[in-house]
Amino acid sequence: MAIAKPQPRKETTPTIDMDERIRLRAYRLFELRGREDGHDLDDWVAAETEILGRPVKLANLRVVK
Repeated sequence: MAIAKPQPRKETTPTIDMDERIRLRAYRLFELRGREDGHDLDDWVAAETEILGRPVKLANLRVVK
């Protein structure tokens, strides 16, 4: 009977790490504003811009209902 070799542990992908960083920054912006509702997209775009270092065009976003 052959002994199975342990599979190397997969690291998280950079995309997941980046999304998590953006999510945490957007939440921090929400907290800094005093947890005022209605600015989630603004916070997300601002966080994305800060972390990715480039502006994000709002025209490329779509609203999901």
